[in-house]
Amino acid sequence: MVIIMIERKRLYKDVSRRKVSGVLAGFSDYINGDVTLIRILFVLLSLKFFPLSIVIYIACALIFPDKQDIFNNPN
Repeated sequence: MVIIMIERKRLYKDVSRRKVSGVLAGFSDYINGDVTLIRILFVLLSLKFFPLSIVIYIACALIFPDKQDIFNNPN
């Protein structure tokens, strides 16, 4: 009998590596990317789509759970 464990990826805020709220640090963990590159790309996209990018960032900061909450309560 073979048991396969599938790791479920989740978006979260990583407050230990945050600059503002930790949204971009958590997103970089989700896609296995460099947090500095993600931050630079966000700033560049924010210059192009200013009001929308800030609204999306604030919504993510309010919706995403903290990393500690996910690992303490994995449900």
